[in-house]
Amino acid sequence: MNKLVPQPGIMDIAPYVPGLSKAPGSGPIAKLSSNETPLGTSDLAIEAYRASAPDLHRYPDGSAEKMRLAIGQRFNLDPNRIVCGNGSDDLIYLLAGAFSGRGHEVLYPRYSFAMYEIAAQSVGATPMAVADEELGSNVDNLLEGVTAQTKVCFLANPNNPTGTYLPAVELARLRRELPENVLLVIDAAYSEYMQQPDYSDGMDLVDSYSNTVVTHTFSKIYGLAALRLGWLYGPPQVVDILNRVRCPFNVSEAAQAAGVAALQDTAFVEAAIKHNEVWRPWLERALADVGLTIHPSAANFVLVSFGEGAVGKAKKAYEHLLENGVIGRCLDGYGLSEHLRFSIGLEGENQKLVNLLGEFQNS
Repeated sequence: MNKLVPQPGIMDIAPYVPGLSKAPGSGPIAKLSSNETPLGTSDLAIEAYRASAPDLHRYPDGSAEKMRLAIGQRFNLDPNRIVCGNGSDDLIYLLAGAFSGRGHEVLYPRYSFAMYEIAAQSVGATPMAVADEELGSNVDNLLEGVTAQTKVCFLANPNNPTGTYLPAVELARLRRELPENVLLVIDAAYSEYMQQPDYSDGMDLVDSYSNTVVTHTFSKIYGLAALRLGWLYGPPQVVDILNRVRCPFNVSEAAQAAGVAALQDTAFVEAAIKHNEVWRPWLERALADVGLTIHPSAANFVLVSFGEGAVGKAKKAYEHLLENGVIGRCLDGYGLSEHLRFSIGLEGENQKLVNLLGEFQNS
């Protein structure tokens, strides 16, 4: 009989389920399940990645100094206030563990990134999902959800999987009215796609408060998802704490080299933004034209509703797409069982998606 017993609450965690990467058949696959950039990876980043091969037998720089310096130079930030991680997921876990635990609560909007709940549960904290408003984060609801046990508030802005965002004035109000002992973690994974004049990724709040951090990732617009590279900007005392608890050598040398090069290729990022600004509104209009409900998105994906009364319709649509080489994202685990999420793909992929959903709607 197995006498090993995990910590209380561990077996209550529902494992994170990523979007599929494969579909049946031998034809071309349109992978629209994970919000990756359809433009691939910067040539400069690929070249730097390959150039790191002769040093694979060496440990990476544990402080990620070149990476932090490059980020600081690119965004005019103090590199000493930057922490790099094995993807921003790594940093989310570190923050949850460093600032919450058993007897504490971790706050987040109801329909938001699944890792917030998992990170809270993994350290024994109680995850507290707060009601959204029309699938968008609501500051009043978040503030009402605060209790004496609240220690961390996670907020994705723009939000995944809904694509909504809080304008800068509301983000500032949230920070201003949260208790001083609550750490606000602004997850800005999709911020590079934001062209709205009322948006802020929250960096100004980090400089104005001692209890706010902003996380970023290289997995989305920079096209480095396979290398797992993320970073955060925070107050000195938070950075000091994270550097005490993070794993040594938590970012590989290859990831650091590719990340530094990716930051230099501003033309690649601009091309990705332009592609998204053309094809996201096109896809929203085209899907609406075939009779689907589209929730306005500010990121590089769209959220599609198949109707609350049509039980199981989203699942059937997902299977129809999968059989024909298009991979979307089911959202049952988010409580959005009658919705599917689709990344913005290349022109042909977007058109194929629309054609297949048009067929499905008319079948």
